[in-house]
Amino acid sequence: MKRTARKVLAGALLVGLCQPLTALAADQDLQKKMEVLEKELEALKQQMKDTDRKVEKVEEKSIGRWLTLGGDYRFRYDYLTGRTAAHFAPDGQGGAMLVDGKSVKDNSLFTNRFGLNLKAKATQNVSVTARLLMYKVTGAQDDAALQGNSAYSFDRAGAFDGTVGHVPGDSKLSVDRVYATWSNIMDQPIWFSVGRRPSTGGIPAHLKQNQERPGNSGVPQLLVDYAFDGGTLGWAPDIESLPGAYMKLCYGRGFESGIQESNNNSLKDTDMIGINIVPYDTDAFHAEFQYNRGMDIFNAPVMLTGPYVGLEPTANIGDIDWYGLSFLGKVKNVGPGSLNWFVNGALSKTHPSGDTLMGTYALLSDANDVKSTSGWAVYAGGRYDIESTGTKIGLEYNHGSKNWITFAPAADDMWTSKVGTRGDVYEAYVIQELKFTPISSYLSKVFFKVGYQYYDFDYTGSNSWLGAPVKIGDLPNAGMPQMTAPMKQAQDLYASFEVHF
Repeated sequence: MKRTARKVLAGALLVGLCQPLTALAADQDLQKKMEVLEKELEALKQQMKDTDRKVEKVEEKSIGRWLTLGGDYRFRYDYLTGRTAAHFAPDGQGGAMLVDGKSVKDNSLFTNRFGLNLKAKATQNVSVTARLLMYKVTGAQDDAALQGNSAYSFDRAGAFDGTVGHVPGDSKLSVDRVYATWSNIMDQPIWFSVGRRPSTGGIPAHLKQNQERPGNSGVPQLLVDYAFDGGTLGWAPDIESLPGAYMKLCYGRGFESGIQESNNNSLKDTDMIGINIVPYDTDAFHAEFQYNRGMDIFNAPVMLTGPYVGLEPTANIGDIDWYGLSFLGKVKNVGPGSLNWFVNGALSKTHPSGDTLMGTYALLSDANDVKSTSGWAVYAGGRYDIESTGTKIGLEYNHGSKNWITFAPAADDMWTSKVGTRGDVYEAYVIQELKFTPISSYLSKVFFKVGYQYYDFDYTGSNSWLGAPVKIGDLPNAGMPQMTAPMKQAQDLYASFEVHF
């Protein structure tokens, strides 16, 4: 019995001594397995990082990361009526002939316009922006429908470089704008841009066009609506008390004179420089000052179409200074909607050189009385947006003085650019958006627009810098022969169906 007890005790002691050795072996085995798992986990992490890098590189090169596409299509109907004043016109033989006043009318002018917008990111801070544009009269490949038997305004007497694609022409898809922008220069809020400028459709034209407000690349429409080639240097400092503030220096070339010989009186290039200062820029309020100087203005553009096709510059007739102030803003929760408003004012001053067109028409004066002139214009209005129904109602008014001259021949008006009118223009329109879900982009929209314009002309030569303006009531016995048939009044009832994508 005692021997049996001793055996049991010895066995228990042996088991007790073996347990730590067994546990130690198990711990070592577990540690080895954990080390293997850690190595496999690290390898998996590295594999995932490599995969992420490959995915990022693929995404960076995918179209959606570097190229943005968009555009718009518009079908438009215009019912045009007007009346011209009796006047003298050149007879083509160095004399003048009397033309009676008459009613003019087109009760069904149809047009199609298509625009394609592209923006490509070349590098982190360099991009290229482009807009292609086609605008034509239905059933025609020219702009003759806007002229009838005579031209009624100089800016609609034919297409020229800065208006191609902005007045009805042919079905070619032309380059309206294309420019490269270098941003964040030296890691500062400085940018440089060069190319065919975004100098058309500036504020407040975006309201009537139902577009987003142009950014810091735009130009106030009352001063400039013309497709210039040139460059911009801009600076946007971060000032807490002046949110969104920026300023820029602008340059544009309106005419290239080409190679000139030294033994004659050479025709000079026509250039424009500008300073744009925006001290405050938010959705609620925007303030802007613009100064432009047009230098060596040509006596006539190179007309590509119309009754003056083949007309080319032969002399530089002087310089023009422009000064403009623009204010616009948005007031939310005004009844069931929001109110967008704007007030613009501008001054123009000419500095004629004494040179003329055809020995008759100087810069806003006649050859026998060349002098500097000053003009002014105001442009005000607003648009009330009812967001729940997609309805937008707009009212606009502008007035130009006797000697007012702007540079806006690319404006989206049929009779003539309304902001260059020497007289009064009243306009009302209604936009009705269809409440469809956007697919191509968040800016996509489909809408109808119906509008009405009434022009009341006080003086001749709206939108023309050639010859002295004459009071409409003094015709036909005052002033020089008129290059275009002077309108007394004009009306345009229009409707459109538009798709932005």
